Amino acid sequence: MSEKVNLDNISIVMARPRYPENIGAAARAMCNMGIKKLVVVAPENFDIEKVRKLATHAASEVVDKIEIYEHVREALAPYNYVVGTTARLGGERRTISSPSVAAKNLVSISRKNRVAVLFGSEDRGLLNDDIRLCHEIVNIPASDFSSLNVSQAVLIICYELFLAGLEEKPKFEPRLATRYELDGMYDQLKEILVRINYINPENPDYWMNKLRRFFTRLELRAREVSIIRGICRQIDWYGRSCYKEGSVENKKRK
Repeated sequence: MSEKVNLDNISIVMARPRYPENIGAAARAMCNMGIKKLVVVAPENFDIEKVRKLATHAASEVVDKIEIYEHVREALAPYNYVVGTTARLGGERRTISSPSVAAKNLVSISRKNRVAVLFGSEDRGLLNDDIRLCHEIVNIPASDFSSLNVSQAVLIICYELFLAGLEEKPKFEPRLATRYELDGMYDQLKEILVRINYINPENPDYWMNKLRRFFTRLELRAREVSIIRGICRQIDWYGRSCYKEGSVENKKRK
């Protein structure tokens, strides 16, 4: 049995695009490959007529339904799995895979989960803050000049998603936690770990990035995120209880 990526669960997310023409060209590329959902975050100059001109009439349905957000984190909140694309390597840009490998990985994930493929701006690409929101990072191999036009990158990724299939029996794939659920867990973890002096309050993100990479490898389910947050609440309760009991004992001694 050959199974394809569920394209209805795939969205292309363009972060901070500078040129409306690239948005239009990306919409056309998506239409060519059967992907209909386009999200644009903080566009520098969103001119709908320029978008339509490059998209052509064929991609008018994609253009008409474009969702616009101010912040990447807000745009990604509903998604269960986020794939980031980058031309730059090193630093926090780890767990790199190719477009074809990433597409095959999404065959099973996309059956029950909403997937966002995130592209950065034409001049700067994805920022480190964007990378931290991704479950997986994809790099498109190229020659000496590795920087592709963003609409070309969209076409390559969409092409691989369109082709991807697995010659095997579908495996069980649970619902993964959404970005909203994960970000709430990370915020709660950071607060608790700072309070119990496990991480340095002067630079908490340095240690939180290590935890993010650890949990990202696990591909947490919604129930698992709930368990971790419950543990955090219990630690908070226990710490407050011990503090109150200590204060009462001190008053008795006085």
